[in-house]
Amino acid sequence: MSSTSSDVEAEPAPSAPAPPRALPNGLAAFLVFLSSGAVLVLETVSLRLVGPYVGVTLQVTSSVIGMALGAIAYGAWMGGWLADRRDPRSLLAPALVLAGIATAVTLPVVRYAGEALRGGAASGVLLLTALAVLVPAALLAGVTPLVVKLQLADLRRTGQVVGRLSGIGTLGGITATLVTGFVLVAALSSMVIVLGLAAVLGVTGLALGAYLRRRAGTGLPAPTRVKATLAVLGLAAAGLSAVAPNPCDVETAYHCAKVETDSQWTQGRVLYLNSAEHSYVDLADPTHLKYAYTQWIGLVADLAAPAEQRLDALHLGGGGFTMPRYLAATRPGTDNLVFEIDGGLVDLDRRELGVRTGPQLQARVGDARVLLGAERTDSRDFIVGDAFGHLVVPWHLATREMAAEVRRVLRPGGIYVQNVIDVPPGRFIRAELATVRAEFRHVALIAPPWGIEGRSGANFLIVASDAPLPLAGALSRLGMLPEPASLLSGDELTGYVGDALVLTDDYAPVDQLLATA
Repeated sequence: MSSTSSDVEAEPAPSAPAPPRALPNGLAAFLVFLSSGAVLVLETVSLRLVGPYVGVTLQVTSSVIGMALGAIAYGAWMGGWLADRRDPRSLLAPALVLAGIATAVTLPVVRYAGEALRGGAASGVLLLTALAVLVPAALLAGVTPLVVKLQLADLRRTGQVVGRLSGIGTLGGITATLVTGFVLVAALSSMVIVLGLAAVLGVTGLALGAYLRRRAGTGLPAPTRVKATLAVLGLAAAGLSAVAPNPCDVETAYHCAKVETDSQWTQGRVLYLNSAEHSYVDLADPTHLKYAYTQWIGLVADLAAPAEQRLDALHLGGGGFTMPRYLAATRPGTDNLVFEIDGGLVDLDRRELGVRTGPQLQARVGDARVLLGAERTDSRDFIVGDAFGHLVVPWHLATREMAAEVRRVLRPGGIYVQNVIDVPPGRFIRAELATVRAEFRHVALIAPPWGIEGRSGANFLIVASDAPLPLAGALSRLGMLPEPASLLSGDELTGYVGDALVLTDDYAPVDQLLATA
């Protein structure tokens, strides 16, 4: 009788490899929080790293944000691709260590490249911001998809896992942005922040690697040569950071600042902000005005009231305190109030430029627009607008609403002077003249002939009042100054302004107007 049962048992089908074990929830959350936050620290600090070389303009800010977002996009894409092809546990620790090394390398790379890419050319801005943020941010952005892959052990909880880790990453970015902007930048130099972040990332990567190796037995080897290579790279990055050229003597909350002694006069001091020559101070003679635009401001101040009559003066922007010192010396008893957003710069002025604040020279730290709003109506005789972010007047200080506030604070017959820098074809100075003329009845312009003709960039001084300006006296005195200067008013000024845009709080494309054609 034949048997119906098989004498050979069927071999069991090979089982699929077990998926990598998930990380503890707390560790997974920490890694996503740290890596996402580190990207935002890099983004914020990058603005300070590139500022001394290409300025701090809307284009620079946009470039840094765009490069950071691009790094996040490509890093997350690549991290997800690798997570599907390799055990994510073998990639997490190297990603953090390499991100730490890349962060440390950022500092010398930007400083050496920045010397070659100085200026505001769009290509230089894009290249320098890419060097500052792309590589480390992309490596850090790859951490989140690696962690998500490890945590997806149960497909029924995919939405919960992805949503939770995405939310934690966003919280990490928010926390890092606020802490960096409010605490770190005010307390530490850029070099300390960058190297500190690099150290945190490197140590976290090494500790994570050791933890995962212990947890997996021998499953995650770390060859000695790899360790040695990473250690050498880290030390080399730190060494390059230490010897890289530093354009700052002092890093304030807003500026990379440096004070140099005039090579031709031992008592002369030049203040540089973000590598741009900003103010000249003669420690021995406060009436010595070196720059042409300060001579124009001094000339207008001399004509604003009888000789040596005290004034109630307000200065929007402190810089090196050149004009407050001039008014204090030429008009004893003048009340000088200075609005300066950068408290660190005021401290530097006290230490290096001989500024002595007191009852007749007060410095209030804060935004000039905000502080101006708290000033009494008809309280000042003379207002000087000389506030810049690098070489650009901050947009909110260039609008019609700002000019209206200035007019409110000025006494009847008071004079407002505003320093503006522009380059050919001169769109911003025309727009700013149109804006000031929308509020003041009498407006004039002092500038070098080549600036008015559009042959090169220049300083322009807008002079405005609700009372007739002392133009005859100004014109005669301009001819006595070392550098030639022209004065436009009336129909001549109207022709120069043309149909220029009046800037408002709703629409003030200052950076775009300054861009060369």
